[in-house]
Amino acid sequence: MTDETSGGERMKIVIGYALWTTLCAAAAGVALSLVHTWFFSYHPSRPGLWSTLFEDVVTTLGIAAGQGAVALVSGSVLAQLGRPLHATVLLGLVVGLFDFVMNFLQMAVPRTELGWVPDLVILAGATVAITAFGARIPRAVP
Repeated sequence: MTDETSGGERMKIVIGYALWTTLCAAAAGVALSLVHTWFFSYHPSRPGLWSTLFEDVVTTLGIAAGQGAVALVSGSVLAQLGRPLHATVLLGLVVGLFDFVMNFLQMAVPRTELGWVPDLVILAGATVAITAFGARIPRAVP
């Protein structure tokens, strides 16, 4: 396989990983939005319930799209450095799981809520760290 072809294959994997990461983060966020709307938020009427749920889901999808973009950029940088991603399906699931756990913790224990900017920085940093972990070069087995 030529270097150009392997680079193209690496980028296809990175793009697929970014899409999968977006889907996993969105699924985790939508599930948490449902939990938040029905158990943790006050809504005086049925339209209030749907409004809360809609606003939560829209915010979740925006954050998931941002995490997908972070995964695409960090995966692209690693691919350009010749570090292919491994176990991308698992990596995307780990990103979604991290989102779910972090957001559930902040919802269940409000003292852990840091605010929008720190939350977004933590989510982006976790996505970069998980992506970098998936691009590490495996050790040779002796």
